[in-house]
Amino acid sequence: MASAIENREQLKLEDREQSKKETGASLMFIGLAIWVADALVLFFLPASVKMGGRFIWLIAITPLALMGFMLLVVGYMMRGKAEE
Repeated sequence: MASAIENREQLKLEDREQSKKETGASLMFIGLAIWVADALVLFFLPASVKMGGRFIWLIAITPLALMGFMLLVVGYMMRGKAEE
């Protein structure tokens, strides 16, 4: 009886750990996608400098870069140490 209860608890713990790893990986992927979008914004920056609208693009680039970085860090921390 005690063995069955321990098995259920172990399965719950493993499911919780797997869920944390998947959530962390998803957050890292979203952060990377935001950085790609930020790179696209950065691609148009030279054209905006010629037109005189550089600050609007810089205002868009900064929060995107910070948000992407934060999601990467939080996702990495949530994922935890990889099992070997």
